[in-house]
Amino acid sequence: MGTYVQLGDVKTWYDEYGEGEALVLMHGGLVDARFFEPNLGPLAEHFHVYTPERRGHGHTPDVPGPITYQLMADDTIAFLETVVREPADLVGHSDGAFVAMLVAMQRPELVKRLVMISGGFSKEGEAAPDAEWDVDAIAEFLGPAYAEVSPDGLDHFKVVATKIGEMAAREPNLKASDLAAVTARSLVMFSDDDLVTMGHVVEMYDALPNAELAVVPGTSHFLTQEKPALVNALVLDFLTHEPVPTVAAIRRADTGAGAGPA
Repeated sequence: MGTYVQLGDVKTWYDEYGEGEALVLMHGGLVDARFFEPNLGPLAEHFHVYTPERRGHGHTPDVPGPITYQLMADDTIAFLETVVREPADLVGHSDGAFVAMLVAMQRPELVKRLVMISGGFSKEGEAAPDAEWDVDAIAEFLGPAYAEVSPDGLDHFKVVATKIGEMAAREPNLKASDLAAVTARSLVMFSDDDLVTMGHVVEMYDALPNAELAVVPGTSHFLTQEKPALVNALVLDFLTHEPVPTVAAIRRADTGAGAGPA
């Protein structure tokens, strides 16, 4: 059924599933925790899964003022400190992936492992930079699901969509060199037809100090729903196994990860 916790001025809704080590699922922009329905069950078989919904999303009401990635990172840090109260794995999609990365950069002691699904680090990597942010079209697509659970009601969806559009017009805007601050072991996952270019995907993978890369073939930005079994298998393999010694390490040769013959 879920519950609320007051985190500053945000009355944050979340639910919990499963037992074990803490894992926080972080949904994308303008959707809510239900987006992870195809992924939740397999994760909850192995972890104590938390599904917080960010300000203005899902069951969590909006608050006055803008929505920014930093504000959402601050909210997530407060959730980890107040509710989870131990280092957790963060699994984020789209906006949730970038927010998770900010948390890992700013509060590394709160993050065990980091899974970033379809979340780039800079607007410079956008695959369709000229795409219009059409609030009316977005409302037609996502508004009905919002209205099912939001305490703010359907009419407020366009307010939130406008805020997210204003954020998306400016952010994210990190440099590749900034990603060196992510010390957690990380999985970078994208579709092969995502909202960022494949060059951006590789740049992100190269810039993260301790990263692994997965590209899910034949999918789009909605890969977690289009091929959930494959996405779940990749995420669980990453989270439930230590890195294997590789036979012919090149990128990881200076880390001692290779185990092949000299």
